[in-house]
Amino acid sequence: MTDAISTTGLGRSYGAMVALHPLTMTVAKGEVFGFLGHNGAGKTTTIQLLTTLARPTTGRASVAGHDILSDGMAVRRSIGYVPENVRLYDTFTTHENLLFFAHLSAVDNPADRVAETLDFLGIADLAARRVGEFSKGMRQRVGLAQAILHRPAVLFLDEPTSGLDPMGVKLLRRVIERLNADGMTIFMNTHLLGEVARTCTSIGILSHGRLVFQDRIDTVNNLYGDEQALEALYLSVLPEAGRAA
Repeated sequence: MTDAISTTGLGRSYGAMVALHPLTMTVAKGEVFGFLGHNGAGKTTTIQLLTTLARPTTGRASVAGHDILSDGMAVRRSIGYVPENVRLYDTFTTHENLLFFAHLSAVDNPADRVAETLDFLGIADLAARRVGEFSKGMRQRVGLAQAILHRPAVLFLDEPTSGLDPMGVKLLRRVIERLNADGMTIFMNTHLLGEVARTCTSIGILSHGRLVFQDRIDTVNNLYGDEQALEALYLSVLPEAGRAA
């Protein structure tokens, strides 16, 4: 079976500053993969490389079976991406934003797909409202709708709970579970260990641009044996300087 994500020596430098040391890892199809690390660890850089928003300095990677360097367009067709700060057209309504992106993605029956996606996410009541009026959490929900309009094989979420209240976090968790149940692979950058423990099936931990741990959540739980398993692991593998979340 082809992995959903595979990297070999994938790295990125900016002059003398190394944002991501050569990264070799795989994420299997159907996983909800939690990518953890302190601020500045290289998590967002990794997503930018995998989504073709930046080019690697070293190495290669494939996403949904497509090479990020030689087949970038196929990668972009196969993924959805929700950045920490969602960019939308503020003067458009939610429906207008999503219809525009549905046409760009060449989805079949775009108006129907927009309606289905709004219903799926439980935000049909936002359809006629202009997004310039929305809170950050509401914009995140619209950004998620935009990202899944074309039913991507792999969904990238960069700090998806940023700006969400506890109910919003709970609703997002349910959406992730439903998308994953339909076969979607999800790669999630986050610093909320509790959400990773509840939602993810496997994790990777990045420290100062280096992958220091990767395994399945159930293995972590078996090793540490309680609800604090992930926190105990996280603190055990990070150097003292990298323990800020």
